[in-house]
Amino acid sequence: MPEITIITNRKIKAVIFDMDNTLFDFVAAKRHACCQVAEFLGRKDGEELFEYFLHKEHGFENPENIRDYLIDRTCFSEEVFAECVRIYKREKLSVLVSYPRMHEILNELRRKSMKLAVLTDAHRDNALLRLEHLGLRQYFDHVITADMTGTRKPAQEPFLLALRLLDVMPEETLLIGDSIRRDIAPGKTLGMITAYARYGDRNLRTPSLCTPDIIFDSIQDMVDLLPFLDGE
Repeated sequence: MPEITIITNRKIKAVIFDMDNTLFDFVAAKRHACCQVAEFLGRKDGEELFEYFLHKEHGFENPENIRDYLIDRTCFSEEVFAECVRIYKREKLSVLVSYPRMHEILNELRRKSMKLAVLTDAHRDNALLRLEHLGLRQYFDHVITADMTGTRKPAQEPFLLALRLLDVMPEETLLIGDSIRRDIAPGKTLGMITAYARYGDRNLRTPSLCTPDIIFDSIQDMVDLLPFLDGE
């Protein structure tokens, strides 16, 4: 059972969710897609392709990582590249599923009259595609993406835009995310109540920059918190 003292002493009017690995396992979907691309090429190094997406040159979303992978293996052509990108995008979306009980959680928050938003570094088109594919878009009042502010987390601009669109104060807001550096730290700086979705964090060895108010080790922890949240 997560720590609840902080939320029983403060009225929560809004919940802001990170998207990838907080609402669904995006890393698993990307790994699957990378393996399918490698299989198409007759290779077995899909995990190595996934590593390309961890490089900082292009970023975690950019298909140009596939171009670099092909060039390094001397099998690049524009036609092969285009087909690999098509396979990657198709397979990534095809296996994407929301975490168990996520619909139940979001529906209950809506029932409690909570204002809800997604705050993600993904481009808007990609974010909406994932949310709509999973049937999650319907729950959120706003989807705040990197292209809306021209900045990425942990910059404060996306968080401030979310607060402004939701028309709430930081102290009235619960922020849920899987990254201490990119979600929890800026949320705490702004005065939000922060909940660390440790179940989705793939960088557990990263030094902790701050202490979250609440820790979710599982989706069940989030479910257990619901009875203590009151809407307007």
